[in-house]
Amino acid sequence: MAPMGRLLALGLPAASQVTLEVGVFAAATALAGRLAPAALAAHQIAINLASLTFMVPLGIASAGAVRVGHAVGRRDPHGAARSGWTAILFGVSFMSCAAAAFLFIPRVLIGAFTSDPSVLAIGVSLLFVGAVFQLFDGVQAVSTGVLRGLGDTRTPMLWNLAAHWFVGLPLGYALCFAFGLGVIGLWWGLSTGLIICGIALLAAWSQRVTALRRLDPSG
Repeated sequence: MAPMGRLLALGLPAASQVTLEVGVFAAATALAGRLAPAALAAHQIAINLASLTFMVPLGIASAGAVRVGHAVGRRDPHGAARSGWTAILFGVSFMSCAAAAFLFIPRVLIGAFTSDPSVLAIGVSLLFVGAVFQLFDGVQAVSTGVLRGLGDTRTPMLWNLAAHWFVGLPLGYALCFAFGLGVIGLWWGLSTGLIICGIALLAAWSQRVTALRRLDPSG
């Protein structure tokens, strides 16, 4: 494949994956805008907090992609596997701490943005849902990075499309509006998409490194 074709084959799916992931949360915020002002405010605060914690596994994903790519380049499949699993472990460890914070001090976190009792009450409930998906959000973020290190940008794109747009957002819409759960239902839908994406990408990474190790002539 020509260099330009190779760049497009890697770059377009990676760009599409980012667009799909960012887009689903933007779409969720647009849907939350149809709800009461307190629900929208709580949604925006909780999204800001979840976005803040996400920055750490996002950075780890970039580092993991570089380290896995270096290992592949020097024909060291065991080093690639070790680097990828280490990155995933770091991401999971941090997001476990973030989930604990969301569970144990939600009022402190939401209270840093508002003193409105209605917003506080809804925001605390949203952070409980956020705590549920933190681990999976970290896993999907870092797994996306280490898969990129293996040259696979297509799998994360496809799973982001399927999990977020075909499952998570439609489920969130149904729970929010059809079943009357409001913004909490919207968040449970998003959480479901993240859980599916995290599990699927972790499984994809595991399969890729197992296959890579089998090709290692040194065993």
